[in-house]
Amino acid sequence: MGAGRRLGQSERRERDFLNFVFSVALPNLLAVGLCMLTLWLVSLVLKDASIVDPFWGTGFVIIAWVTFFRVGEVSARTLLLLGMVTIWGSRLSLYLLIRNLPHGEDFRYRAMRQSVGSRFWWVSFLSVFSLQGILMWLISSPLQLTIAYKNSAIGLFEVVAALLWLVGFSFEAIGDAQLRAFKKDPASKDRVMDQGLWRYTRHPNYFGESLMWWGYGIYALATPGGVYALLAPAAMTFLLLRVSGVTLLEKSIGDRRPGYREYVERTSAFIPMPPKKA
Repeated sequence: MGAGRRLGQSERRERDFLNFVFSVALPNLLAVGLCMLTLWLVSLVLKDASIVDPFWGTGFVIIAWVTFFRVGEVSARTLLLLGMVTIWGSRLSLYLLIRNLPHGEDFRYRAMRQSVGSRFWWVSFLSVFSLQGILMWLISSPLQLTIAYKNSAIGLFEVVAALLWLVGFSFEAIGDAQLRAFKKDPASKDRVMDQGLWRYTRHPNYFGESLMWWGYGIYALATPGGVYALLAPAAMTFLLLRVSGVTLLEKSIGDRRPGYREYVERTSAFIPMPPKKA
């Protein structure tokens, strides 16, 4: 009897997984693919691959709403998550668009363009647009799982997740606003930004984004199989720390900015902490 029940549960889990893959995951992959293909074609016309960066936040908003319109239910739990994702993704995309627009193509893509020459059109499609689309689709797993799961109740996981998200969003949005104001001030030329949140962490925006993604991961824990969604914030934190965030940015700054080495020595790289005494 027990064996039969376990077999029935196993079959049900397998059926639910396949249903999720074909009803949610694959349609979302197709939607992301179409978006990135369109964006890539526009980048060829504009000769500017930087347009992929502001789309990062928008891509997650699209995935969340596509999932909702396909299989989601109108409930407080779902609407809260949709609101969190939409606010975060829209703000981030708008901020990056305003920040990047006057400066033309980012130096990273210019360097790639010079390195690969005439092959840039397809190299950029594979290594920039396609790669970002795949990462977006994989990392959005907490959003896809949570929205697809029919559960209207807001419980402890959701409350903790929303609080984490709020703290993370505040760090990212306030940190970005403080840095933007610092850069606009002529008196800030050749100075290191070490005020506000930047006094306690060299990257309050990256710390905030990581915290938000842990919030999304915890939000999914009330969903069957949601524990696997914690791989997404773990991957995002790794990317922010070791790949496209802290490491890449600090490598580009290096010793070019006076006082930055001292700033590094006294200020936490990621998690906010009181600055070390000289």
